[in-house]
Amino acid sequence: MAKESMKAREVKRAHLVERYAEKRAELKKIIAQANAQTGEGVAEAYEAARKLQGMPKNANPIRLHNRCKITGRPKGYMRQFGLSRIQFREMASAGLIPGVRKASW
Repeated sequence: MAKESMKAREVKRAHLVERYAEKRAELKKIIAQANAQTGEGVAEAYEAARKLQGMPKNANPIRLHNRCKITGRPKGYMRQFGLSRIQFREMASAGLIPGVRKASW
């Protein structure tokens, strides 16, 4: 089981990403447009890049890490269910996940 502080840190990052998502998208759009054009908008792109650098590091969605909703385990995460492989197996065996049953052939 992951430490509660690790789970809380991940939740905090998710909120920060959500809060800055729109602003990051606008700045990245300005930078991309300046790169597409030659010579025009370079000063605006430079200013946008500076603002982007000034944002909190944890506002970047790359820094998010999927964790099991129950245990907080970072590895063996199954995106479709939001659980680690261990919790998925236990819950599926107990019949707690609708539509999932053990394969047999």
